Amino acid sequence: MHTTCLRARGARWLAAGLLAAATPVAMAAFSITTVHDNNNAARPQYIIDTDGGLVFKVRGWDASSTTAIGDLSSIVYKGVEYADPSRGTQLNSGADWLYNGVGAVGLKVEAVSANGTVTPAATTNGGVVNASDYIRVTLTSDSLKGGRLTHYYVVKRGESNIHMGTHFTEQPDVHGLVRFIARIRVDRLPNGGPAQAAGGLLTYGGESFWAEDLRGTSGAIEASDVFGFASTDPRAGQSRSKHYANRRLKDWEFVGGTGPGVGIWFWRDNHEGGSGGPFYRSLLQQITSTNNELTYIVNYGEAQTEPYRMGVLNTYTMIFNDGSTPAARPDTSWYGQVGMVGYVPPVGRGSVTGAGLSNRIAGLPYTVGFANAQAQYWADADPVDGRFKATGMLPGTYAMTVYKGELPVQTGSVVVTANADYTMNPIAITADPETKPALWRIGHWDGTPLEFINGDKLTFMHPSDVRMASWKVGPYIVGQSTPALHWPAYQWQNHNNGLQVRFVLKRGQNTAPLRLRLGVTADFNSARPVVTVNSWSSGIPPAPPKVSRNLTVGTYRGFNRTYNFDIPASQLVVGTNTLTINIASGTGGSNFLSPGLSFDAIDLVPAN
Repeated sequence: MHTTCLRARGARWLAAGLLAAATPVAMAAFSITTVHDNNNAARPQYIIDTDGGLVFKVRGWDASSTTAIGDLSSIVYKGVEYADPSRGTQLNSGADWLYNGVGAVGLKVEAVSANGTVTPAATTNGGVVNASDYIRVTLTSDSLKGGRLTHYYVVKRGESNIHMGTHFTEQPDVHGLVRFIARIRVDRLPNGGPAQAAGGLLTYGGESFWAEDLRGTSGAIEASDVFGFASTDPRAGQSRSKHYANRRLKDWEFVGGTGPGVGIWFWRDNHEGGSGGPFYRSLLQQITSTNNELTYIVNYGEAQTEPYRMGVLNTYTMIFNDGSTPAARPDTSWYGQVGMVGYVPPVGRGSVTGAGLSNRIAGLPYTVGFANAQAQYWADADPVDGRFKATGMLPGTYAMTVYKGELPVQTGSVVVTANADYTMNPIAITADPETKPALWRIGHWDGTPLEFINGDKLTFMHPSDVRMASWKVGPYIVGQSTPALHWPAYQWQNHNNGLQVRFVLKRGQNTAPLRLRLGVTADFNSARPVVTVNSWSSGIPPAPPKVSRNLTVGTYRGFNRTYNFDIPASQLVVGTNTLTINIASGTGGSNFLSPGLSFDAIDLVPAN
């Protein structure tokens, strides 16, 4: 059966109370059952029995401003309802609110056999269509500009998984992002994930908590999405936010939570259609007094470093189990049999193998990334010899970047061919700034501020959190101070401006110009550094483009920038010299939302 609606978001007029939210029951093993709320033919819903203990319902009509056609309106696992009936488990905020203006939204629910036979949902035979191998739900949303987003729910017989795929030829513009949110009743799924999962349990100062758990908070302390606790609460001064569920993309495979006898998880694919690369961070989960919200991000608007990618099938799986931590990627070898647009089988993909990386710095991790306008991939380099292998890549020409930590230190190009391996000789790293001898250096050139004050807490606390050490420090004394105790990870114009470094030059070291190199990993509100050394002042560098919030929402990842300041020899003295760093910006802001920087490293090297 095919259902189509043509409406603007503002035209939703039916109240949620009109929906007869009866819990679905298994109508027949592995089947589609068409029902109509209040026996109204204009209100179809489709009950899908997976024959694996999971029965869910797909809404076939718009019910309210918070629910939409294509939502999962009911999710029953082993007889227990987990969906919030008043809020959709849905794409973005509903399929009819993806593109601005009126767009066409379509829904098809079909049984698909392994040989390709398709049987649509029907109202005959009591509304029951028995399936043999797979069930496919296809949701489409068309923009007025001609773009289309296609979203799938696909089920394999006997599994308690809902496999999903999202493909779009135009970026949704209502929110400027693509995400799927599962809103699960918190009384049925009260816990976040384990420590090893994205958004997983954290232990700090003897306390275990989920950084995205808002239960018990008293209100927002920044915007409408970072929260604190009342002064009477033992946790007063601490912060919580959905943003702090983040983890670097390369470091996680699943996000989810548990409850009595149940675990519900999202397992991600290789994220080839995402944007931001292996170190990108974004929100993944939020636990409130009503819902445990599991969010799968395809692309997102915060701290983006590259354009969005179109025309790629992004796949991910919603897993239901007994609460055990998922141990392996769900089987997807059958995806080619269900006819999803954009699907490319393994035989249509290639790989890249590198024989090694030389000129590495011992003890630091190296990652090799590949990116073009269509897709992104990455591979970890072996810590011993630097060998790497990236697999499952779409054919095409890719820019290759070798990262030391998160800092690009070598680039190249590779050509990937279907069903073939592109083999590379050992790559010599030639663009690592850390190989240049320095008179002094604060931090590692590794693309992160993790070695500085509060570097261990940046991604799961607000900068104002009482568990943070003070951002305001005295002068850094070269030869005596240490980065972890005496230099902050972040600097803000209206909080800890005027950071100082004191260093001693011996006779002869001040006879030639020296270059101060200041590396940042992210900037906010067009912040850039200006420096003084003794009585000499630098010029003001050009303003970087403005970006969204970053430092306060758990990410230091942005555009790596290195600012070079050549200091005339005449301005340097034998003995103690004082460097002062201030932030310049034409944009205002108070405290932690004032223009700010995330430090990578600072050093003083010969100018030539």
